[in-house]
Amino acid sequence: MELTNGAATTYAQAVSDALREEMERDSSVILMGEDVGDRAHSHQAITSGLQARFGAERVIDMPVTQSALVGAAVGAAICGLRPVVDLPDADFLSGAFNPIVQVAAKMHWRTAGKLRVPLVIRCSSGMGAHDGPWHSQNPEGWFAHVPGLKIVAPATPYDAKGLLKAAIRDDNPVLFLEHHYLYRRLREPLPKEEYVIPLGRAEVRRFGEQVTIITYGAMVYHALEAAETLETEGISAEVLDLRTLAPLDHAAIAESLAHTHRALIVHEDTLTAGLGAEIAAQIAEHCFTDLRTPVMRLAAPDVPYPAATELEAAYLPDAARIAEKVRRVLCAG
Repeated sequence: MELTNGAATTYAQAVSDALREEMERDSSVILMGEDVGDRAHSHQAITSGLQARFGAERVIDMPVTQSALVGAAVGAAICGLRPVVDLPDADFLSGAFNPIVQVAAKMHWRTAGKLRVPLVIRCSSGMGAHDGPWHSQNPEGWFAHVPGLKIVAPATPYDAKGLLKAAIRDDNPVLFLEHHYLYRRLREPLPKEEYVIPLGRAEVRRFGEQVTIITYGAMVYHALEAAETLETEGISAEVLDLRTLAPLDHAAIAESLAHTHRALIVHEDTLTAGLGAEIAAQIAEHCFTDLRTPVMRLAAPDVPYPAATELEAAYLPDAARIAEKVRRVLCAG
């Protein structure tokens, strides 16, 4: 896997391939969104060609009204279809908060299991494009609190394809967060054979013995770079990619801490009440006897996302900050 140009499949193409293959496999899969049609300016060109292939009844251009778009998709899911909603940016999820939280996530419970909502909401999140607070937010903290909603944040093209397939086949509503910094920068060879990655399973990206760096999304690569730097200092760091944020893979976290005994949680979202706080609480409750030092977190500061390049660089956690925080974890005991 590399963050350079090459002949392998990009992150964006992996998402597009998953959509096409699932629509070919299952006629109940439909695509609804803003600018998903072939005449529109498709975000990252992921949906290009799908309307010509499957028709306007299955690839539906919708008005730029997030609440109506997601509300219509929820209705379609309840009626037996498997809609995939395409929102250009995760920031726009706030405009669809009611149909996601009050309807989609609760419908199965409210009807005692009689109704299901097999809905996927795709959107790009994260920083790196200098779009400031309008198109750079990480909304996982808002929605991880909601029972009935699954959240996925793939870090590789392989995972983006396999996890999206699993999300489309799932009978629960799934929020699928694609980091837009990775769309065209990240490539790797993908199998020609079909594969599906089960939701809820983390992946160890690098094995280590002294500390576990728990992270997801684009931060995986900063964590791996930090681990390489730390190795030159004789520090062995394990990097655990969560992949699915709800439900969390508590078993994988516990297994890693059982042999490293130290944890640093890294995420791009702001610090207060972020996903790292929940992970830290779970570790303290279930893995306390394995810990030799307090759990630490590294995240963005509690201010709106900046647009200027220099401010964005200062705002985001990076490899140098992760390495420094790991040194602090080790010095704590």
